[in-house]
Amino acid sequence: MKHEYELQYRQIGLKIAYYRKLRGLTQEQLAEMIDKTPAFIGHVEAPNIPKAISLDTLFDIASVLDVPAHKFLLFED
Repeated sequence: MKHEYELQYRQIGLKIAYYRKLRGLTQEQLAEMIDKTPAFIGHVEAPNIPKAISLDTLFDIASVLDVPAHKFLLFED
């Protein structure tokens, strides 16, 4: 991951956490649904840990959470 994209990855993680909680899912449930570990989801969602994810993973998460994938890529300053 490039250093200059850390803020964007953090914002993606926070949005994933927001929509996951909105759907009433735990990190463990989401992880199981996308074939990842709960630790992976925890790292993605942690605001102090910039964690890169693949587009495939983002699309899987978007599908499970029933959120258009582009919503995760709308960044605020």
